[in-house]
Amino acid sequence: MINKAVFFILFLTSMAVAGCAGVTVHDDLNVAPGKIEGNQFTGIRYPFKVEAPQNWKMTTEFPDFLKEMGYMEPGASDKEVTELYIFNPASRSNIQIDFTPASPRAKFSQEKIEAMATAATGSIKEELEQDYGKDIRAEIGPTAPFSLKGVQFAAKKYTTYTLQGVKREQGWIYGFTEPYQLFILYVIFEKEGSNDRQELNKILESFVFHPTK
Repeated sequence: MINKAVFFILFLTSMAVAGCAGVTVHDDLNVAPGKIEGNQFTGIRYPFKVEAPQNWKMTTEFPDFLKEMGYMEPGASDKEVTELYIFNPASRSNIQIDFTPASPRAKFSQEKIEAMATAATGSIKEELEQDYGKDIRAEIGPTAPFSLKGVQFAAKKYTTYTLQGVKREQGWIYGFTEPYQLFILYVIFEKEGSNDRQELNKILESFVFHPTK
């Protein structure tokens, strides 16, 4: 698997240096990410909610299978951690949701968000070639605005490729909603009879950011 989540987050965060969110926020990793009740997650560290289909699982702990796919488990000293993992145990299609406070000097717009999402493409292609060789055939999808409830600006980008006869779509959604940056990474394994794409869309449709006053 490609695109280690930590590297991706640091890459995009390092680009967001110009502008201003206007609110200084300090995230406390000692605060629990949130609570899971059935198939609904309610954030505590960051104010968002999301739901998953009954056949998907939710956890705030790093799932072991992601390590097998090439992702790096966050260490105790990492400042960026994933808030929530959502995955289909049968197919291993999965979503990772990350928040991080934006710089108080950072200004965002839809155009800047789309430019940042596009800029990550080079890193994705490099990691694919490193992991699977230069003969890997990856098709890059267009950058497009993306709607998430309560999020001011967001954009989506993705790539598709085939490994061991299974087509995969790996995508990333980058967003800003004052005073946070938002990162959603996902992988869909397109297996016959699977409804993962439709179910992933339902998960994203259920997402809502609800800032507290």
